[in-house]
Amino acid sequence: MKNGMPNNKNNKSHTARIFIVDDHPMLRDGMATQISHEPGLAVCGEADDVEPALQLISELCPDLVIVDISLKTGHGIDLIKRLRERNSTIKMLVISMYDEGVYAERSLQAGAMGYLNKQTARETLITAIHTVLEGKTYLSPEMTDRILKSHIGGMVEPGKSPVENLSDRELEVLTLIGQGNTTGAIAKKLFLSVHTIDTYREKLKIKLNLANAAELNCFAAQWVLENG
Repeated sequence: MKNGMPNNKNNKSHTARIFIVDDHPMLRDGMATQISHEPGLAVCGEADDVEPALQLISELCPDLVIVDISLKTGHGIDLIKRLRERNSTIKMLVISMYDEGVYAERSLQAGAMGYLNKQTARETLITAIHTVLEGKTYLSPEMTDRILKSHIGGMVEPGKSPVENLSDRELEVLTLIGQGNTTGAIAKKLFLSVHTIDTYREKLKIKLNLANAAELNCFAAQWVLENG
């Protein structure tokens, strides 16, 4: 992938090229249609998973990549990290159904420049795209306030979910458990050993204050049900 893009800041005729990574064809089509109606924006490609996205983005060199958290077999946070490693200047915007409180800040830490919930995407998508293209961070006002309170003066938000304290990998394992995957299936999906997944399960029980595997499975299933 090319390191860096031509500077088109002063070129008013430049059309920003957007690449969409989402495992739902209808949602990709909806976003593509909305983007295509906006002057100065165009969709240059689409993908439904990490590996095809990496290949096509390398070939197409878009100005902005829209990434969903849940992909066909992979994970959006993993894609963001890998894209950032390959190109330190690439701009990425996360659009997902998952809880903003859990995923927004970790998306920014991974290398994205914004987070948008799909429930509000129709009204705010174009604004979020232009904000990120300008090199600025896009978050909802509520999330911006929440992050500021947590980082300035060390304020801790009351009622914070223990899920927010999980690492990216722990959260990924929790999600896969909630989707009904066995330990062996999770190990295959993540290219890890069964022993490693068992270790993650034990860590999850401790961090989430769950007594046994049955409670973990129930908690994970409810988490997935409530968070897309």
